[in-house]
Formats: sequence, structure tokens, C-alpha cells
Amino acid sequence: MTVPAGRINRLFGTDGGVMLSLYPAFPEEFDTETPLLVSIDGLDVPLYCERFERRGATGATATFADFDTERRAGELLGLEFRIELHEEEDDDAFYLEDLIGFRVEGTETRHDSEPKHFEGVLTDFYDSEANPLFEREIGGRQVLVPAAEEFIAHIDFEERRIHLVLPEGLLDLE
Repeated sequence: MTVPAGRINRLFGTDGGVMLSLYPAFPEEFDTETPLLVSIDGLDVPLYCERFERRGATGATATFADFDTERRAGELLGLEFRIELHEEEDDDAFYLEDLIGFRVEGTETRHDSEPKHFEGVLTDFYDSEANPLFEREIGGRQVLVPAAEEFIAHIDFEERRIHLVLPEGLLDLE
């Protein structure tokens, strides 16, 4: 997705440098491998920064490849530039429904005896703001368990396994 990211305001120096005004959408961590896109005669033209230096929160200086003289850089004055923003994927982010089909292993803690171990398969997910639930097949029966972060001890995405630690009485494993 391209978004308006700033404007090329005026010349800076004698080597084709320009002053930029940066819009709030301009990324804090700008990688000079990412081109700035301008429209020239109705065509999108990528500008690759040879040099980029921030000047305060909303300003910067830059020089662009192929615009290495004052005359060439002057052709860019007044143009608004856009930047391609990529949605950053958080490697740790997932949806709870992505866990359907995972093997479930876990323990139900007991105050008066040893923890009870169980195995099964996550068969469904019921999304509710008040109480999201996992449906698990454990010991041949369907069991609903709150899909709460404090019950999930570990998720192994490669092995498609989830380990749960549940409080006493939640599964009624007698």
C-alpha cells in the first residue's frame, strides 16, 4: 500500500541535494533501499536515496540517484512523494482459530493429589468477547475450555501441538 509520505521543498547544497518535509506516515526507521515514489508526467517514478539524513521530526535532506546536479534536482521541487508501506508481520501473532487440529497435551492441577494428564485434539474455537472457548476432544468426548492465555503453557507450531495447564475441576477427569 502506498501512502503520501512527504514533499520535496527546496534545493540543499550543490550536489543535487534537496530538503524534504516528512508527513506523519513517513516511517521512523527508513531504509534507503526503499524508493520514494513521485508522479512525473502521470508516471510513477521511483527515487532511490543515495543519502538520507533526518533534520528534526518532520524534515530531512536527501540526494537521489540520477539527480546529481542542481538543475536535475530542481525538476523534483514541489513534488509530493509516496512510500510503500508493508504490514509488518509479527512472527508471534496468530489467531486462536489457527490452532484447530492441533494435538492437545496437558495437565489438570490437583490440590490433594498428583496432576491428571490428558491428551486430545483441538476440534473447534468459539469466539466470544466475554468468554472465547476451545472445543477439545479428550478421551472420546467433547470438552469446552476457556481459551485463556494463562492456560496455554506452550504452542509448537512446527509439531502442531499445544500444551495446557488447567485448574482443578475444569475438565472433570475422574
